[in-house]
Amino acid sequence: MPATALDERCDYDPKYLADILKSVKTIAMVGASADKTKFSYGVLRVLHETGYDMIPVNPNPKLTEIRGIPVYHSLQEINRPVDMVEVFRPKEEFYAIAEQAIAIGAKVLWGQIDVYDDAAAKMAEDAGLKVVMNRCPKIELFRPFWKPRLDLQI
Repeated sequence: MPATALDERCDYDPKYLADILKSVKTIAMVGASADKTKFSYGVLRVLHETGYDMIPVNPNPKLTEIRGIPVYHSLQEINRPVDMVEVFRPKEEFYAIAEQAIAIGAKVLWGQIDVYDDAAAKMAEDAGLKVVMNRCPKIELFRPFWKPRLDLQI
């Protein structure tokens, strides 16, 4: 299958991704869910269990905690420094979240798989943030240890 323009834009050097994941401590996850069947819940769980200080962000006023972690209803409500803003929202919301990530002084803006916007990335990079789009930090965290065996029979 030929590479698409998105594949090429989101083809990050593994060292760039590893350096980000080694340097960040606090991750605000916009779009975090308490629903254990949602992918965002699984990613939050793994990142939290790996040792990251997770800050779930979800606008639902009835949602007060996920996995015992207090939920914030917006990035602006967070009352401590955030290293990385991870976006689990539709790509159409990425630009506005990028603006908010800049406003709170985040160092990294990370768009989950299928979350990308070139204008948002440029704005964030121009503001000094590192940007990753269309990638999952949970997958990238374990990628060095996962080596596909393409020679195995199915």
